[in-house]
Order: sequence, then C-alpha cells, then structure tokens
Amino acid sequence: MSTKGVRDRSNLLKNAGVVTTLVDAAMEFAKGRRKSGALLLGAAAVSSRIPGFGTAVSLLIRAYRRLR
Repeated sequence: MSTKGVRDRSNLLKNAGVVTTLVDAAMEFAKGRRKSGALLLGAAAVSSRIPGFGTAVSLLIRAYRRLR
C-alpha cells in the first residue's frame, strides 16, 4: 500500500484548515472585529505547522462570545 495517497490527503486537510481559518479572519475583519481577526490570522499561520490549531482558536472565540 502506498503512503503517497495518505500524505496527499493529510496535506489537503491541513491546507483546508488554514484556508477556513483565513476565511474566518476575513469575516471578523468585515464585521469590524479587528482583535479576533488578527488572532485568527495568527492562528492560521500557526495552523500551517500544527494542524487543527486554527479551528480550535475559532471555536474558542465563538464559545467566549456565547458565554460573555
């Protein structure tokens, strides 16, 4: 069994996580929420090294807003 297909899927998922975090950041900036937009931009940069980090930050921001 080839590991190339597994690696390709892993890279695709990692890139998708970065892209969705960037989209979340753009939406935050569009809504005038500069701090959370900047936080999400930083999370997208870290997410390129640590998969899932941007998603976790996005979820934490949403949970914080809901509980506030």
